[in-house]
Order: sequence, then C-alpha cells, then structure tokens
Amino acid sequence: MRHKNLLIIVTGAVFGFFGAMLVKYGNPANMGYCIACFLRDITGGLGLHRAGVVQYIRPEIIGLVLGAFVAALFGREFKSRGGSAPTIRFVLGMLMMIGALMFLGCPLRGILRFAGGDLNGLVGLLGLVAGILVGTEFLKRGYNLGKATVSQSRAGGLVLPVITLILLVLLVAAPVFNADAGGPIFFSTEGPGSQHAPLLLGLIAGLAGGSLAQRTRLCLSGGIRDFYLIRDTYLLKGFGLIFVVALLLNLLYGQFNLGFTGQPIAHNWHLWNFLGLFLVGLTAVLLGGCPLRQLILSGEGDLDAGITVLGMIAGAAVAHNFMLASSGAGPTVFGQYAVVIGILIALTIGWVCREV
Repeated sequence: MRHKNLLIIVTGAVFGFFGAMLVKYGNPANMGYCIACFLRDITGGLGLHRAGVVQYIRPEIIGLVLGAFVAALFGREFKSRGGSAPTIRFVLGMLMMIGALMFLGCPLRGILRFAGGDLNGLVGLLGLVAGILVGTEFLKRGYNLGKATVSQSRAGGLVLPVITLILLVLLVAAPVFNADAGGPIFFSTEGPGSQHAPLLLGLIAGLAGGSLAQRTRLCLSGGIRDFYLIRDTYLLKGFGLIFVVALLLNLLYGQFNLGFTGQPIAHNWHLWNFLGLFLVGLTAVLLGGCPLRQLILSGEGDLDAGITVLGMIAGAAVAHNFMLASSGAGPTVFGQYAVVIGILIALTIGWVCREV
C-alpha cells in the first residue's frame, strides 16, 4: 500500500511538472496537457476540420499512448479486449468531446487551468463533479454496457499504438501533396495550434505520463466516483499533486494569473463552463473513464477505449465543422444546443442501459 501511494504521488508530480514546463517551453498557456484540445488539434492536423488555428499533431498524445503500451507490455497487462456496445461508446466519445470543447479543455486541463489561476477552471470542475455524481447514480441503479469480450485478436489491440506511430512519422515528415492547397498534414501558423513545445520534449512528457498513468490507473472521474462510493482517496491524491506542483511552478515562472477574465484560451460564461464539464463527467462515468483514461486504456489494447477515442476525434471534427466549439469570446448558440442535447442523450443512455 505504501508503494502504491508513493507511485500515485510521483505520477501526479510528473504530470504537474510537465503541465507547467510544457507551457514554459511553448505550449499554449494553462495547456501543458489537454487530451481533448490535443486530439482536436490532431484532428485538424489531419485535415478532418479546417479551423486553421487548431491544427497540429501533438506529440504528447502520441507519447501517452505509446507510454501506456510499453508499460502494459512490461507489466504483462497488454490484452486485446473489447466488444462492449461499441456504437454507444462511439457516440458517448463524441458527446464527451463536444462537452470538453464547450469548456475548452478536458478534466486534466481543468486542473491545470485552476493551477494557473483561471477560476473558470474551478467552475468547470464543479460541473465535472456534478456530472460524475449523476453518472454514479446510474451505476448504482444497474447501468452496464455489457461485458467486453476478452478473446479478441491481438492485432486489434495494436491498432491505436500503430496509428500513433504513423502520426509520429507524419509529424516529422510533414508531407505536402499539393503545394497550393497544402496537406495532407496541416500546421497552424497562428493561434493555439501554432504554439507548441519542442517535439522531443512533448514526446518525452507523453511517454513519462503515459507509462505512469498506466501503472496507477490515473483517472479524475474514477477518483471522484470512488470517493463518492467508498471514500477511497487513492486516485484523488494524484490529481492533488498535479495541482500543487503545477501551481508552484506557475508561480515560479510567472505563469499564474488569478481571476475569471483575461485567461488564455478560455471564456467566463459560467453556466456553459459548468454544463460542458458536466457532460464530460457524465459520459466519463458511463464510459468507465475520463479522456486521459480512455487514451491510456487504448494503449493497453482495450478496443472499447479505442472506439471511444475515435468517437472523440469524430466529435472534434463535428464540433469545428458545425460551429459547436467555444472560443475565447464564449460559446456559440449551436454549441449551447449541442451540449443540452448531448446531456439529454447521455442521460437517456444511462437510463436505458440498465440491468433490470
């Protein structure tokens, strides 16, 4: 137990350290890690949406998946498994991304935003907690998407790690097929997508975080759920260290700015910050893990998590192609409708998918 607690504390400290250092060396402010934002950037980098300010293949995502993959192999925990309601998981992954892009960040970025002084991050985290509590009530009432089939082809579990390796090649090679139109890989020349730490630093941060998150099962939605159900604080210790270490380094490097207004890549429409992460928290419980956890599970060979990640990528494309994503000016009307409808869909799935 002592070793287990030490490992989760080290994991939190590593995420907090890189969460601040990646910003210092080029990532957007308060965005050392952000699973939703970085998947959104990768979606744009592949040309699946054409929001020119958020297009870049983020090496942190590549590192997180590969780090989890290597750790799972060495720990003999890599297992190709899946088959539990893949279509529903795909839809929930899309809704999770739509909620995250309303808030402009995943739960991990919510912690990092708060550690950078952005009080809008705290509002979003309160919404996350509310969504997790509602989702946990569905669990208590028998919510279940069915048992995953363990006997899947080993090749299936390798799909996401192989895809991330291909992404790394594309990031380094940056192929251009059409000199006039650009692509097939796109790179932002302005905005958040143009702000990034050196490739090697981002990759190392991802590999370190992914391997540790795989060993510790780091997951904010799981931590809040476990505390609510059985008062277990194991996972919450990790996120406590993320906040503390990132806060201290932000103060040291002058990256701390307390307040609601003037925050980087954020808006202060409190209701929609709350509801955006409410949707993320609700879908995270229904899926069995937050965006970070889904990414790590996909590196372990979990096909259901892989489907969820693909759903998040589709959600990012839909959010930007249909003007659902927020900006620093606030949410769009279309995004507000999408979040409300997404909450209703998620609640319906939670209610219908019960073992009665």
